[in-house]
Amino acid sequence: MRARGLQPDFDAAARAQAQTIGGQTDGGDPTVRDLRELPWCSIDNDDSRDLDQLSVADGARILVAVADVDAAVARDSPLDDHARTNTTSVYTAGGVFPMLPDKLSTDLTSLNPGVERLAVVVEFSTMADGAVEDGAIYRARVVNHAKLPYDAVAAWLDGTGPPPPAVGAVPGLEAQLRRQDEVAQAMRALRHRRGALGLESTEARAVYDGDTLADLRPDAGNRAKQLIEDFMVAANGVTARFLDAHGRAGLRRVLRTPERWDRIVELARRLGEQLPGEPDAAALEAFLARRRAADAERFADLSLSVIKLLGRGEYALDRPGRDADGHFGLAVTDYTHSTAPNRRFPDLVTQRLVKAALSGGGAAYGTGELAGLARHCTEQEDAATKVERQVRKSAAALLLEHRIGERFEGLVTGAAEKGTWVRILHPAVEGRVVRGGARLDVGDRVTVELVSTDVERGFIDFARAD
Repeated sequence: MRARGLQPDFDAAARAQAQTIGGQTDGGDPTVRDLRELPWCSIDNDDSRDLDQLSVADGARILVAVADVDAAVARDSPLDDHARTNTTSVYTAGGVFPMLPDKLSTDLTSLNPGVERLAVVVEFSTMADGAVEDGAIYRARVVNHAKLPYDAVAAWLDGTGPPPPAVGAVPGLEAQLRRQDEVAQAMRALRHRRGALGLESTEARAVYDGDTLADLRPDAGNRAKQLIEDFMVAANGVTARFLDAHGRAGLRRVLRTPERWDRIVELARRLGEQLPGEPDAAALEAFLARRRAADAERFADLSLSVIKLLGRGEYALDRPGRDADGHFGLAVTDYTHSTAPNRRFPDLVTQRLVKAALSGGGAAYGTGELAGLARHCTEQEDAATKVERQVRKSAAALLLEHRIGERFEGLVTGAAEKGTWVRILHPAVEGRVVRGGARLDVGDRVTVELVSTDVERGFIDFARAD
């Protein structure tokens, strides 16, 4: 982390500030609404402790409550300086390095069950076809009435498991969740018709047997994760339009038109499909949907190839009244990051911009400062991703160090002058092709032999074997 400009530890000033923080305060703002009695719930990973958002449905109206981190972390304070330096929490196989101390991110500013918290609420209405109408944003007091895990909620919604115990403990929550799922499904279907890409994440999570690393398994999506994703995409869109409507500059999250579209076209051609010569998100999504239906087992491999060729998202300055770059993968033009302020600094910046607009005060950040933050947050996100990948590779090398000489089926995930990279499925790891990779390209399937590992440096070396 230090080598990449990230600070793994909080300095003395930040630690001292954390000790003095007693919680959030609304500053006596009379516009803060009391929504504590609504049946709010959180849906997240089983082990998540930094709960950033809650949701509730009221007919066709959806409310998303986002933790009011700004109410506890003052701008330009030592804690804010640390958050601004790193810009993100870093999640590694060896541990989590939070953007804010645990006292805040997992307690005082986390929307934990059974405690009153301040939140910024994003409210929007949906049509029968899933279209989102612009809504409203305001501050409120909320209470999380049920902390629910993704996997258990997904199994229940799919009809393959019972409802989580917390669902039955809250009157009306079962019907509430089914309504949220119904709305999210309609929203998702419409987004995909418009070109949002239905890709599967191939990121692996470390699995431990006690304190011993046992496996790296793909972190597969499910219906509950999709529900939250759909609501967050909508809430981020409403937030971006809110700032623009109030004449406020902001940070947009963009994924530009892919430069390697020709390679995506070639991948489709190999599978007997045809894509247009110019980038077309709707055509790409239709192709992906057909491939998922035709070969679900290999769809994750295709997803990985497309993800690599699309490139990475980035942050960009958005000036009010000007056309902003959109997000090619989500098929939206208005998009920011605002729903995870405990673990992403751009979301905390956006929260301050929104609250300044709500109060009618001056801009929380100037346009020049926002432009610099956009660049810095993109760079630090990339640095954090590289740290996470490096530690994951060390974990993978540890798992594979006794399997030298074995052969694996793999997928080429990177091909450039600096080297060729291949991903195997069991365990879900990536390594470099040190022999025989000269004519390989992203998306090629290949048989490789493991020739060496280096746990300390996270090196996994393969030779082409087919």
